[in-house]
Amino acid sequence: MGFLKKFFKNTYRDGDAKRGSSSFDNIPEDALEAHLKIARYGSFTLTDAIRPSYDLQVVPRSGYRHDHYQDRESGIKIPVLMAAASREKVLDLFFDLLDPLGEVVDVVLETSHERQGGHEDLYREEIDLPILKSILYDFEDVLLNDGCTGLAVLNPNIPREVQLDEHKLLILYGHELVDFEDVLDDYGLACQEELKFITEAEHVHSSSEEFSRRFEQLRYALGIDED
Repeated sequence: MGFLKKFFKNTYRDGDAKRGSSSFDNIPEDALEAHLKIARYGSFTLTDAIRPSYDLQVVPRSGYRHDHYQDRESGIKIPVLMAAASREKVLDLFFDLLDPLGEVVDVVLETSHERQGGHEDLYREEIDLPILKSILYDFEDVLLNDGCTGLAVLNPNIPREVQLDEHKLLILYGHELVDFEDVLDDYGLACQEELKFITEAEHVHSSSEEFSRRFEQLRYALGIDED
């Protein structure tokens, strides 16, 4: 039961499943534990942060697609790239995607620890990108494997934003995305406009008390006040 508890203690389920219709309902414990231990799907390997629905409504795979974000107040549409990369590539890819943001950036830490839905944003303005990268390299464990930690790095003067969310998906915002596309292409990610991501179906997040503690250490290292 140890591996099973890792996914269901201090975590939450989300996706499109409605109450009483989850793919995890009435699954024998041994079958469920076996499913949660599966990380590799073809050439794609998940981090420990997340697992797909039991019935594999979406099979994880690498690639990226174009999308957009529409601001509710202004109605302005901002172009978006959404990407998924295999475990062995995702952090290096994330760090390389930060370079087009410039030398000084803002950081947003996202946490859903001790929450049953939604997340809290913790903001740090103006940090040198090399310093930020140095700090983040010391916290690869929580960035990669904690399903309750997300991170966004942005330059509001451009504006562009790179997000590594709780699902370890990469979400890239900005009106000029060609630099990001070049980096994704360099890592062998193909543009697939029909690509579906694990967030678009039921899935489960993994976290732990240790990751919650490590998150607080990361917040402190970035100089973000608890308030």
